[in-house]
Amino acid sequence: MSNKTFLLDTNVLIHNPSALYSFSDNTVVIPITVIEELDTFKSFSDKKGKHARQILREIDQVSHKGALSEGAKLKNGGKLKILLTPPPTNIDLDLSKKDNKILSLALNLQRSGEQVFFISKDINARIKALALGIKANDFEKQKVEYASLYRGWRELTVTEEELAQFFEKNKLEITGAMFNDNEYVAFECPGVADHDKPILGRYVAAQKAIIPLKSHYEAMGIKPVNMEQEFAFDLLLNDDIALATLIGQAGTGKTLVALACGLQRVIGKKPLYEKLLVARPIMPLGKDIGYLPGTKDQKLNYWMQPIFDNLAFIMQQDTDNDGYDDEKPSKGSHKAKSKIDYLLDSGLIEIEAITYIRGRSIPNQIIIIDEAQNLTPHEVKTIVSRVGTGTKIILTGDPEQIDNPYLDANSNGLSFIADQLKNHSITGHILLSKSERSPLASLAAELL
Repeated sequence: MSNKTFLLDTNVLIHNPSALYSFSDNTVVIPITVIEELDTFKSFSDKKGKHARQILREIDQVSHKGALSEGAKLKNGGKLKILLTPPPTNIDLDLSKKDNKILSLALNLQRSGEQVFFISKDINARIKALALGIKANDFEKQKVEYASLYRGWRELTVTEEELAQFFEKNKLEITGAMFNDNEYVAFECPGVADHDKPILGRYVAAQKAIIPLKSHYEAMGIKPVNMEQEFAFDLLLNDDIALATLIGQAGTGKTLVALACGLQRVIGKKPLYEKLLVARPIMPLGKDIGYLPGTKDQKLNYWMQPIFDNLAFIMQQDTDNDGYDDEKPSKGSHKAKSKIDYLLDSGLIEIEAITYIRGRSIPNQIIIIDEAQNLTPHEVKTIVSRVGTGTKIILTGDPEQIDNPYLDANSNGLSFIADQLKNHSITGHILLSKSERSPLASLAAELL
């Protein structure tokens, strides 16, 4: 098989600094225009800056293995070239545009006889490449098929005898069907009269059996309102699960359930964690937190308002947990705000931007990463690797509502981690499909 040439766009390297090593023993080409863009980004304090500095250091290390103009050896057996972007002949391209300079190089390499593939996260750039007759692809590594994403639970048809065994022994041993560890089950038994509630269980690989769920779940006065939320409550309140992912469209309750269960484990009757850390990526309009006026906490309030809305709702529902407040809790927005302020001031709740998590080590906490669909797989890996001893992390989001221009439902970090970690004893996942916010919200999520 002839050697292939993969020419990388800047956004691929920003998306995943390890992309250099994703093309087997083929040749990877980085145009000098991309190096110039990385040089511009390296002073940034956000993700772009961090990844730009990382990839430039990596290229510097590779340069010791040979001349970059001729092809320096990569550790996976391939070669890395850094090439100038001369103008193509007989093609009318506006070379004042960086994308066109990169495509110009791809065209020249193809005309010289090389089998060129242009790799970019930018759809428009790929379209232009295809129009020039250049093969173009998205960066396919770390992608999953969202339409068939593991949903974390399934329906299981059983006999009357098996159902009787489940009730008598508090478990149903499984010998044939293949389940993922911590996969949830809704039993169906033809011929048996419908029960008041669905019969639900969870598969435990260590026991090779499905065990029943609790008959009642509640956290901070919040109760599950459908079967999928019951699965989510069981997953989030299970102290043996270190990482949980909740995926669902708007109104399915993923953020509310995560916050309620997280608070229950921090300020409930049997607290397990020292604090609740809630973080979101700063993605709207593509602007970083520094563009807003005020202190860091004042800036965060703009982006974290959905979190505060959910916290206020929880505090208005909770009438039992008054250990953190000398006065008897009562419903009402003013009382709810006072309780939230107390929790924030005392450090029991910490609201943070994703930007400030990088580099930390976080032990004995429960972490909620909301809107995680706006993170790349590399970013999710970085965040999860921050988890210290005794910490639980919950990632929530809707892969169908992505603000990051270089991610989609298949390539975002939330979908990727839900798929990759779906069969481990310390991880679990639930796909929520039923909107409970309001009839209008449900209609909008379904039809618009």
